[in-house]
Amino acid sequence: MTSAVHFVEPAVARILIVEDDPPLSALLESGLRASGYATTLAEDGQTARRLGLTEDFDLLILDVGLREREGLPVLRELRAGGRRMPILVLSGRERDAAMCLESGADDHMRKPFRFDELIARVRTRLRKVVAEEHHVLSAGDLRLDLRTHRATVEGRTVDLTAREFSLLETFLRNADQVLSREQLLSHVWGYSFDPTTNLVNVYVNSLRKKLGSEVIETIRGVGYRLPGRSTA
Repeated sequence: MTSAVHFVEPAVARILIVEDDPPLSALLESGLRASGYATTLAEDGQTARRLGLTEDFDLLILDVGLREREGLPVLRELRAGGRRMPILVLSGRERDAAMCLESGADDHMRKPFRFDELIARVRTRLRKVVAEEHHVLSAGDLRLDLRTHRATVEGRTVDLTAREFSLLETFLRNADQVLSREQLLSHVWGYSFDPTTNLVNVYVNSLRKKLGSEVIETIRGVGYRLPGRSTA
């Protein structure tokens, strides 16, 4: 049985602020916290890169004019590392907008800006993330986009055949549940096979080769299980 998952804007969204100007960083932190968000501050590009790649944030606010290591390389490295959180870029030059958007930013604001506008954009970006998650199944570092039929694991895109996609979708919709070979045959192939067939084994092994040997567990004498809570 597949349980329904209902999406709402995160109760306490985590926002990473990358800003090395103390008055502005203090304004951003206090204002965002007053608006109900949890904030983490990075005052240089190296710290921003480390936190962005190793911790989970719902949104990143990035000043591209950092004194130590500009923000644009940080933006590119985060996207190259598979980080998908919305990134709102701040800069003092309008001409930075196109370059930042082309490098993977979701939005751009020119300094000085009105704080109420920044809050409005933050809320809009967080709502868009929630809406997009309706089309994505995930468990741990594994994600399956139902619109594009693309799978990613640890930020790496994996090509799947149509049958592999259907099998992985079944596992993700039933994450943490043990599925028998008969159940998988019925869900994925749509009709009954000889229960002694090794068809499921073949496709499970194919997924393991592409996604990692630990992604799908074998429960001896019962079937298979994909560990991790799923989202849809």
